[in-house]
Amino acid sequence: MAACFQPKPTINGEDDSVILFSTSSSPQGSTSPSSSSYHSPPPSLSSHHHSRTSHKLTVRNLSYTIQLKGSIPDSFFHLAQKPKPVEVLKSVSFVARSSEIVAILGPSGTGKSSLLRIISGRVNDKDFDPCSISIDDHLMMRSPDQLRKICGFVAQEDNLLPLLTVRETLIFSAKFRLKEMSSKEKEERVESLMQELGLLHVADSFVGDEENRGISGGERKRVSIGVDMIHDPPILLLDEPTSGLDSSSALQVIELLASMAKARGRTVLLSIHQPSYRILRYISKFLLLSHGSVVHNGSLELLEENIQRLGFQIPTQLNALEFAMEIMPALEASTPKLTVVEDKDSYESYPRVWSDEECNRIQQRDYDDDDKRMGNFWFFSNLLEIMFLCSRFWKIIYRTKQLFLARTMQAIVGGLGLASVYVKVRKDEEGVAERLGLFAFSLSFLLSSTVEALPIYLQERRVLMKEASRGAYKISSYMIANTIVFMPFLFAVSILFAVPVYWIVGLNPSISAFAFFTFVVWLIILMASSLVLFLSAISPDFISGNSLICTVLGSFFLFSGYFIPKDNIPKYWLFMYYVSLYRYPLDTLLTNEYWSLRNECFSWRPGNMCILSGNDVLRSRGLEKDTRWINVGIMFGFFLFYRVLCWIILARKASTTTI
Repeated sequence: MAACFQPKPTINGEDDSVILFSTSSSPQGSTSPSSSSYHSPPPSLSSHHHSRTSHKLTVRNLSYTIQLKGSIPDSFFHLAQKPKPVEVLKSVSFVARSSEIVAILGPSGTGKSSLLRIISGRVNDKDFDPCSISIDDHLMMRSPDQLRKICGFVAQEDNLLPLLTVRETLIFSAKFRLKEMSSKEKEERVESLMQELGLLHVADSFVGDEENRGISGGERKRVSIGVDMIHDPPILLLDEPTSGLDSSSALQVIELLASMAKARGRTVLLSIHQPSYRILRYISKFLLLSHGSVVHNGSLELLEENIQRLGFQIPTQLNALEFAMEIMPALEASTPKLTVVEDKDSYESYPRVWSDEECNRIQQRDYDDDDKRMGNFWFFSNLLEIMFLCSRFWKIIYRTKQLFLARTMQAIVGGLGLASVYVKVRKDEEGVAERLGLFAFSLSFLLSSTVEALPIYLQERRVLMKEASRGAYKISSYMIANTIVFMPFLFAVSILFAVPVYWIVGLNPSISAFAFFTFVVWLIILMASSLVLFLSAISPDFISGNSLICTVLGSFFLFSGYFIPKDNIPKYWLFMYYVSLYRYPLDTLLTNEYWSLRNECFSWRPGNMCILSGNDVLRSRGLEKDTRWINVGIMFGFFLFYRVLCWIILARKASTTTI
């Protein structure tokens, strides 16, 4: 662990977090919705920039090492050897102040993104050095979570929901991040932010993506910035915000960031590749990295002086940064000699060194203080999160026409198609076999009909990871809202399937039997939906997820007892019979069909001798007792079990995500 330095004492005993968040968060009124408002800050915002508290981010001797995992062949042939740790960052030190943009540059793989992730708190606790980062001369002693609350972080990829409008995207972000504000204040904050970002002219346009047409790439990047700025963080970090944009859009994004930094006194850090000449004039300081070490820290003019000291002449067609990339080995080798300090007060706020034991003691004390300051409105907060997520889910389902139509058409066409094949099945021995085949095929159809939701779940997962990692809402709230919204939708789908199949085929004419059949169909679809949701949480992409779903459903069908009787299943595969999603609904449908017809005969021998009754049909499947409601409980248990597993996996991923 790097050495720690004693921070300046707080004024009047105020807590660090109070000082860090002593900025005005009241929304400003919006003015005319000009599409080019990002070129200059709105007057209402500029007028307050003098009263906003300035912030200074100090990083000193920050190092970061990762342990690479060896491949399987390497592990097999070199069991005694462990891969050497890789030093990603080596004693990185710099200072970033309010109202300025600090650009982090360097070749690919030099640690730019890692540096931003650490400063923004997107790193595991064990990899976090609490003594290397300070804000306003106060050490970040508590954990990476403290930095996540203070710093806004915009990832390289725009992880947004394409079927929400720009205004809706920011409104939902405000609802999740600004729970203490009233609805009117949130709307005013969103309108003010859209004006500041130059998005008023596309406020009611869909965000869109590669498949759904929406706003432009530059506008989408500004929406991403807005999502992470809605809570007005004093420090904003951006990982390659100009990546994938044309030169004009890239310039507009940098102009916007420069305007925001000056108007609101924000500290802005961004990583960037090969900035154009027009972009350079908006950047205050450049941090040049090579192999994890700082090669240059200062202005562009200082970099030019350092290059000239080394005896190089910058070509007229290149700027100093472009030429520095070409002579990086020479710069790196001569870095100790080029010790020109621009920020003489960078580290003067640390009068003495803290020992590791003192660091750990203060860190533990801060954790204890956090526990005492826990709020008493946990339940109310969760309820609001669930309500907002339900509203967003409903908008997405309603606008996802392909999913809505696919589920509806599958239910109607599938139900009518099956009914047309099994029209008025006779009540004889052949009819018994046909009914069993109908139930088995219906199960296979219903359980596999939810696979089309996989790409939607995968798309939502990245948005979920980003929002949950920022503390917008809890994974449990997401799972509950998902369940509340999808249950009635899937119930409507089950009715559309059950009605034609049940009455056209001519199953048990009892109304109670029909109602129970529809209920079981609903449970089957709910189980399938939970299974797909769980598998989407562990699948890296659509292809592997689709293959995994087909494999799991195929194995469940094989061991359902329909193809292989329970007594013939090998003992080492017998557990699959009990965990099969096919077994319990198949037994339930058979019991529902024949339990009230136990004494009815379906096949006769000459002489009026019954050779096949309802009891015989049930006994052939080992259904000598009415276990319908027991099976219903088991099916509901499967529905909950896969959702709980999904919640555990997503919560684990959200806690370690770097998005």
